[in-house]
Amino acid sequence: MPTLNLPVSGGMTAGYTTRPAKTFPKVDKPFNRVAYAAAHVVTDPLAETNPWLDAPVDWDTTIAFRRHLWSLGLGVAEAMDTAQRGMGMDWPSSLELIRRSLDAARDFPGALIGSGAGTDHLAAGADVTIDDVIRAYEEQCAAVEKLGGRIILMASRALVRAARSPDDYARVYGRILEQVREPVIIHWLGEMFDPALDGYWGHKDHGKAMEVAVDVIGSNPAKVDGVKISLLDKDKEIAMRRRLPQGVRMFTGDDFNYAELIAGDAQGYSDALLGIFDAIAPAASAALGSFTRGDVASFHEILAPTVPLSRHIFKAPTRFYKTGVVFMAYLNGLQSHFTMIGGQESTRSTLHLAELFRLADAAGLLADPELATHRMKLVMATRGVH
Repeated sequence: MPTLNLPVSGGMTAGYTTRPAKTFPKVDKPFNRVAYAAAHVVTDPLAETNPWLDAPVDWDTTIAFRRHLWSLGLGVAEAMDTAQRGMGMDWPSSLELIRRSLDAARDFPGALIGSGAGTDHLAAGADVTIDDVIRAYEEQCAAVEKLGGRIILMASRALVRAARSPDDYARVYGRILEQVREPVIIHWLGEMFDPALDGYWGHKDHGKAMEVAVDVIGSNPAKVDGVKISLLDKDKEIAMRRRLPQGVRMFTGDDFNYAELIAGDAQGYSDALLGIFDAIAPAASAALGSFTRGDVASFHEILAPTVPLSRHIFKAPTRFYKTGVVFMAYLNGLQSHFTMIGGQESTRSTLHLAELFRLADAAGLLADPELATHRMKLVMATRGVH
C-alpha cells in the first residue's frame, strides 16, 4: 500500500501506510430518511482574479459534483454555508449556482434539491430596519421560486443587527412564511458556524431561543417542511424535535452526532441536512441504504468510523470546516486542485490536514489510496513536509 511522511506534534514527521480502499455498496431504492448533503463549490484556480475578493467558480466541476451526490441517492442543499455562502460567495453568484443546479437536477430523475434563500445581499449595518430584512428575504425567496426551486430559509446576519426583541423574529418569519408557495426548511445556524448569528431568535441562551423558533413554526406549520438546527448539541436537537408540530421534520445539522440522531429513538428521529455528507457521501449513502433495508448494525458500522473524521473537520473554529470538505474532494479526485474561494485552503494547519488524511483513511473514505497519497504528498511538500 502507498506510504508517505506526515507531520506529527512536536515538529516531527512519521511514516504512514494507507489501508486498502473500501467498497461501499450502491443504493438500490429510496432511503427511509430524507438526506441532503450541503454541497461545496469548486473554484476556478486559473481565473485572472483577486483570490481574496472574487469568487470565480468552475461551473462544470461544481455541477458534476452535484451529479455525484444525486447518483448516490443523496439530495443537494444548494448555496448554503458549505458553498461558502457569506464567506466568499455573494448572492448573485449563489443565484447563478442555484439556477445551474436546478437545470442539472431536471436532467437527473428523482434528484432532490433545496436552495438557500437569505438576506446576504443586505449589509448588516446599524441602519438596517426590520422592513429592510423582510424585503431582502422576499427578494431572494422570489428569485428561487421563479427558478422553480424549493426554499431553505437561511438565518440572517442583518436580522440579528436589526432585531430589538424576539417579536421582530416572529414578525419577519411570519411575513415570509405567509408568502412562500411551498413549505420551506428553516435553517437555524449556530454561532459556532457563524459568530455574526450569536443571539439568533432574540436570545443568546439556546433554550430561550428555541422557544421563539418553536412558536414561529407552530404559528405556520403548513408552510414549514422542516427545521435544520446546527448547534452541535444532540440534546438540544432532540428536545426541539419532540416539540415540533406533527408533519414538521427535524433535519439534523449536527456534524458530531448525526448517526445517533438519524437512527432516532422511540419518540422520533431526525432526517439529515449535513455538510459532512459532502465529504463522506459514499459512506453516508451506503449506511442509509443499510438502514432502509432494516440492517441497523451495518448502518452504525459504516458511519461510526466517519464520526471522528467529521468531528475533526468541524472542530473549532467550526466556520473553517469548508476547507476539510474541499480537501476531501481533492484527495478523492473529484476536483483537480486544492484551491478555494477567498483563499480559504489556508484556514487549516498542516497538522490538521495530516490528521484529516489519517482519519479519512481509517474510515475507508480514500477511494483511491494511490491517488490520495500522491496528492497528499504534493500538498505536504508546499508546506515543507517531504
